[in-house]
Amino acid sequence: MTIFTATVPLPVSAAEAYAWHERPGAFARLCPPGGGVRVLVGTGALREDERLELSVPWGPLHLRWTARHRDVRPGEQFSDEQERGPFTRWLHTHRFRATGAHSCDLEDRIDYQLPWGAMGRWLAGGMIERRLNRLFAHRQRRTVSDLVRHQAERDRGRWRIAISGSCGLIGSALTAFLGSGGHQVHAVVRGGMQGRGQGQAISWDPLSGRLDTQALAGCTAMIHLAGCPLTQARWRPAFKELIRSSRIDATRRLCVALASMPEPPRVLLCASAIGWYGDRGDQLVDESAAAGSGFLSDVCAAWEQATEPARRAGIRVVNLRFGTVLSGDGGALAALLTPFRLGLAGRLGSGRQWLSWIAIDDAIGAIHRLLFTEDIHGAVNIVSPAPCTNAAFTAILARVLRRPAVLPLPAPLVRLLLGEMGQALLLDGVRVRPAVLERLGFRFGAGTLDQALAQELP
Repeated sequence: MTIFTATVPLPVSAAEAYAWHERPGAFARLCPPGGGVRVLVGTGALREDERLELSVPWGPLHLRWTARHRDVRPGEQFSDEQERGPFTRWLHTHRFRATGAHSCDLEDRIDYQLPWGAMGRWLAGGMIERRLNRLFAHRQRRTVSDLVRHQAERDRGRWRIAISGSCGLIGSALTAFLGSGGHQVHAVVRGGMQGRGQGQAISWDPLSGRLDTQALAGCTAMIHLAGCPLTQARWRPAFKELIRSSRIDATRRLCVALASMPEPPRVLLCASAIGWYGDRGDQLVDESAAAGSGFLSDVCAAWEQATEPARRAGIRVVNLRFGTVLSGDGGALAALLTPFRLGLAGRLGSGRQWLSWIAIDDAIGAIHRLLFTEDIHGAVNIVSPAPCTNAAFTAILARVLRRPAVLPLPAPLVRLLLGEMGQALLLDGVRVRPAVLERLGFRFGAGTLDQALAQELP
């Protein structure tokens, strides 16, 4: 039998650390990025004999892994024991040991045994140990970061928060994060669809504007992230109209519905994008810059203007101008991994265009901070303070993946393959500064691209 242990000090009491682990969303927060772990059966509730069945990637395969909670002692410990899975034995014990009134140590101890005895240890022992080290480095970093962020706003109480786009890249991570902090999250979804919220779903029809305001009543905040993905199809006129309507028209209808409520949410955080600024070359811009020109700039300007009905109704509105969000679970970074790992990637065009990015955990941390900062309204850039050129991004990603990146994609070929979308999303660029977040003293967990990629590609 092999024993693996990992211990981390936490800035909260043992009771609060345990409570964080039993809240909705905690399991998702602890899963490794890009791991593809899916819950098939169970909720993960910390109850004796509670069963959880997972689909776990194992190379090109997905294995079913069934475990039960054992020896559950609230505020002290719980264990996960494998009933069915790839190991001959697997017992993972989580222990919370108080080190002070507001601090504790979390010890993860895994007693495991590989199949096939000495042969199994020889074939896979080193690989399993490396995976466990990477996994628990991720879990410890994220646990500490999440607890620190929640503790900073603990005096605000627990909110009821409605989120549209809860199944998207940002929405799913945000839902898990807020749920693990004790907030009740309601997914705002089209009829018949399911979202990622933990509370009752709220029905919304973005085409007609019908919103179940009765279900929304009592929600403290609305976070609007829904919109048609820009890369879903080539930018022909019909699809460009879908991009506009799914952002501008849907947002306007939502804001009109919110404004009609007797007691609307006190804050609306609405997605936008740094496409607002257009292609600015090497110019450094912040939230004070005027809108640029081009399709995306026009969409973003009208998108932000569509929140005006909510503003006039006295709702505090924050327009979240997202840069490229880096996550191993999806989005631009995940799409790049296969060609980079195959050595079939390189800079795009000249490589001089700027990429303003942000790590997924910093994006949701910024949203969380803005929820509770009552004097902030209007545009806020959700980007890292360290933008880079496409050439620099390509070189750093290749270094992190330990692969060559020597096959550039010429600009004419990008335009031929992807048309206007390729020009706007890949060849144009903007160098953006998060001036509002910097004034707030927001602490970025990934201040450099190397840090962000190391976190998202463990």
